[in-house]
Amino acid sequence: MSKKSDIFKGVQFVTSSISIMFVLLLLGMVTFFVLAANNLSVYVRENIAFSIELDDGMKESEILRFQKQLNAAPYIRHTTYISKANALKEQTEAMGTDPTEFLGYNPFPASIEVRLDAAYANVDSVAWIKKEIMRHKQVVEVSYPQDLLDSVNRNIRKLSLLLLGVAALLTLVSFVLINNTIRLTIYSQRFLIHTMKLVGASWSFIRRPFIIRNMWVGVLAGVLADTVLISMAGMLVHYEPELVAVVTPQVMLMVLAVVFLFGILITSFCAWISINKYLSMKVSNLYK
Repeated sequence: MSKKSDIFKGVQFVTSSISIMFVLLLLGMVTFFVLAANNLSVYVRENIAFSIELDDGMKESEILRFQKQLNAAPYIRHTTYISKANALKEQTEAMGTDPTEFLGYNPFPASIEVRLDAAYANVDSVAWIKKEIMRHKQVVEVSYPQDLLDSVNRNIRKLSLLLLGVAALLTLVSFVLINNTIRLTIYSQRFLIHTMKLVGASWSFIRRPFIIRNMWVGVLAGVLADTVLISMAGMLVHYEPELVAVVTPQVMLMVLAVVFLFGILITSFCAWISINKYLSMKVSNLYK
């Protein structure tokens, strides 16, 4: 009889862990998307470039000195100098014809392509930065994709709010599902709990093994969910290597930690709630 009881408890332990693993997996995926969305917004903002067109009379040494000044500014992440010759080459490749053949001269000015730090990639900051750069006498024009910048910032705000709402909803749903799973496992041992009460065992003594057992359920479920999440992240990066800028080690560590800790805390808390329910229940209600 004892062996059958041990087998039943073992099967119950494994099935509970697998059930909770799927819930934690969903929670982990939403957590991943919330954190990755922040990296994605930084990546997109830092790759929106604007161009500084320079006066044709500006010497290359002066341009390089000006570029060095730009790189020292806190709001600039990276700059690229495009000479008149390189600009002509790029436009010739894009248009499929060389403009100098019918114009007789190179119509494209030298320029510096600028990529901002993500914190400054918004309309207000870019307008202020443009004024600062235009103070340089040999800067002809500063052009940036304002519509694209507005659209990116607007969509990022909407996506962030949507993901936060989904995360909050899923956290609530996860709590309900895990609580129901644990309550069912403790329900099967309600008469054992009542017997322990009859022989004088204290509530804390009765609670302890149930909480510890379910805490280990949370540990196993968390480890299983983390393993699946690592595998999925690895496949994503293998399929699309550029995603490494979004699926960073920091994001994955935070996701794995959240899933693992949530698994332990929620199973322990739900076990505490369920065991207290049966500890305070009258014997007549145990048969319902």
